[in-house]
This record gives sequence, C-alpha cells and structure tokens, in this order.
Amino acid sequence: MKNSIFKTFFFGLLLVVSASSCKSEFEKIRASGDPTTIYEQANKFYEAGEYQKAQTLYELVINNMRGKVEAEKIYFYYAYTHYHLQKYTLAAYYFRNFANTFPNSEFREEGDFMQAYANYEMSPSYRLDQTYTQKAIDGFQLFVNSYPTSERVSQCNELIDVCREKQEKKAFAEAELYFDLKQYQSATHSFQNLLQTFPDTKQAETIRFLITKAAYLLAVNSVYDKQEERHLNVIEASEKFFTKHPRSKYSKELRVIKNNSNKKLKEFTND
Repeated sequence: MKNSIFKTFFFGLLLVVSASSCKSEFEKIRASGDPTTIYEQANKFYEAGEYQKAQTLYELVINNMRGKVEAEKIYFYYAYTHYHLQKYTLAAYYFRNFANTFPNSEFREEGDFMQAYANYEMSPSYRLDQTYTQKAIDGFQLFVNSYPTSERVSQCNELIDVCREKQEKKAFAEAELYFDLKQYQSATHSFQNLLQTFPDTKQAETIRFLITKAAYLLAVNSVYDKQEERHLNVIEASEKFFTKHPRSKYSKELRVIKNNSNKKLKEFTND
C-alpha cells in the first residue's frame, strides 16, 4: 500500500517537474532576444500544432524580420495561428494583410482563399445577421475570378452555394414572419424580393402560393376603397402561379381564393 502511494506521488512529481521544465524552456526561448533562435523555435511549435506558443514567438520577431527572406513565412504562419486558434476576424485581417504585403508570394493564392474561408467560419445561423456570410461569398467569388484555373474553384463554388442557401433561408423566414404577424403587404413584398434574389430557389412553388394568399388576405382586410385594386392583384398572382405550377398541391386552395376574388370583383362591377 505504501509502495503504491509512493509510486503515485513520485509519478505526479515527475509530471510537475516535466511541465515546469517545458514551461521554463519556452520562457528561455522567449527571453533569449535572439531573433534567429526565436524564429526557428516558433516554426517548430507551429509544426507541432502548438499555435499559441508559435504565435507568441512570431510576435516577438515579426518586426525584426521585415525585408528579410524569413518575413514572408512568418507573416503567413502568423495569420494561420489566428485561424487555428479560431480567431477568425484576426485571421481574415492578417491573410488580407499578407496578400497586400507579399503580392507575388507563392502562398498568395492560399492566403486569398483562407481570407474568404475565415469569414465563412464566422458565418452564423441563418437566423442571425448575415454580414460575414456575404463577406465570405464576396471573397470566394473574388478568388474564383482571380484564380479561374485553381483546384480550389470547385470548393469555392460549393461554399458560395452553402452561403446563398443560408441567406435564402433567412429571407424566407423573415417573409414568413411578416405573414404570421398578419403584415400581408410586407409579406408579399418580401416574398417577391426573395424570388428576384433567388430565382432558382427550390421553394418557388410555396413562395408563389404565399404571395397569392398574402395578397388575398390583404385584400379582404383592406378598407373598401382599396379592395377592388387588391383583389385584381390576387387574380394576377394566382394566374402567374397556375402558369408556373399547373399541377400544384396548392391548386385547390388557390382556386377557392381566386373564385372569391372574382366574386368580389363582380360585386364592385355591379355596384
């Protein structure tokens, strides 16, 4: 029993000493003041995946290496340390800074891609603000235009599709919310804008149905003077729908809506 306790204590002590030794070794490197040593050790930490240590050391020598051959690699790896540490805003900034500082670098293409990809990593749920989603789209599109023969082009196009799908989902949710809140005019405009912005949407049938239904509900809930014009809008929207989707699951409900609007229009004619 005593032997077991002693072994456990001894093993724990070794771990503490070992950790302390590693830490002091890093501190020694950091305090050495030798740019070459710091640079070489930073690269070793980077290759070992110890990005925080690598970043700390790069920051010590990045200014000293300006104008030297090593500067290009330091700037590039320094940007990557932010990416690996999930500091995506800073990563995007430093990859952009790298491209501006070393426009002819062999790493330029990868850096431009990673700038866009860092913004993509910050793209949130479709329910939240999509600023970074748009930045990612713009970045990937710029990359495709700048490097049309790059093997990364197909990946960029796929990621653009993912981002646009997220934007479409947000636009649909916002329009649907207007509909649920009975703000039918706003719902109609939002759904129409959605079709214009995303003409290839897979939800076109549902969107056109909701445009027609929102137009109808707006008409029946309008003041008398506006009802005739708005029922005419219902007829127009329903005819567009049947032209695009002649065998729709919404056909039965829309025929009822169209017939009701036609009846209303006849009443206005008789009046």
